[in-house]
Amino acid sequence: MPEASASVPTSAQELDELPRPTGLSDVKGWFHPADQVLFDWFLSRQLSREEPGDLLELGAYLGKSAIFMGGYLRPGETFTVCDLFDSPAPDDANSKEMNRSYATLTRRAFEANYRSFHERLPAIVQAPSSGITSHVRPESCRFVHIDASHLFEHVHADIAAARRLLTPGGVVVLDDFRAEHCPGVAAATWGAVATTGLKPLCITATKFYGTWGAYHDAREALGVFLAGRGDMWHGAEEVAGHPMIRISGAKAVQPAQPVVRSPKGRGLASLLGRRG
Repeated sequence: MPEASASVPTSAQELDELPRPTGLSDVKGWFHPADQVLFDWFLSRQLSREEPGDLLELGAYLGKSAIFMGGYLRPGETFTVCDLFDSPAPDDANSKEMNRSYATLTRRAFEANYRSFHERLPAIVQAPSSGITSHVRPESCRFVHIDASHLFEHVHADIAAARRLLTPGGVVVLDDFRAEHCPGVAAATWGAVATTGLKPLCITATKFYGTWGAYHDAREALGVFLAGRGDMWHGAEEVAGHPMIRISGAKAVQPAQPVVRSPKGRGLASLLGRRG
C-alpha cells in the first residue's frame, strides 16, 4: 500500500497548489527503508569502484526512487526514466492495469517532485518500456530499476531489455517480484534466473537484485556490510546453484544521509558533499 504522504494530484490546478516535498518521505510511492539502504550500497559501491555506466528506471510513478537514484549520477552520465505517464497503454490488459492503479498519474507531478530535489530532469521517455532499447545504448547502464508493468509478458520483455542495456557487471533490480497480486513478475523474474543466467544477489520483501556478470565479490561484500547492521536480518539461500542473500528489513533504518530538498535545486551528491 502507498506510504502516507501528500495526495496524488488529479488536475493541473491541484498539482500547482500542492506544497513541494522537502524530504523523500513527502513523495508518494513505495520505496521502503531496506531498499533505500541497498540502493545506496550498490550505487555507492559502483561510484567508489569507478564503474562506468548510466542509470535507467522503467516505471517511475511519482518519482520517489528516481529522486533517490538521481543523486548517484556523475558528470557525463545519463539517467533515463521511462514511463507511460498520461499516455495510452499499448494494449487492453495494460490499459486496465493503468486505470486501476495509476489513473491519476501525470508527468507534470513526476517532474515537479523531481525538480524539488535536482536542478535538471532526467532524460524522460514517455512511452511503453518495450521500446526502451531504441532510446538507450546497449551495455551502457550500470544500474537498472524495473518497476513498470506487472504483466508477465511486459516484465519478461523488460528483463530482456535490461540484459541488453546493462554493462557486464551491471545490477538489475525488479520490484514486486513476490507480491501476491503480481504473479507475472515472479514468473518472469525466476524464469530469467532459470533460463538466462541472471544471478540472484539478494532479495528483500519487495525487490530482487541480480546481475548477469560476475557476482561473487559483490555478494560477499554485501554480506560483510549486512553483518555490521543490527537493523537488517540476513541469511543464506541457494537458488539455481547460486548462493543468494535473503534480507528482512522490517526494522531497517534509512541511509544516514537521506535525500533532502535543496533551495537551489542541487542534486543529492551536492547536498551530501560526498559524491562528485
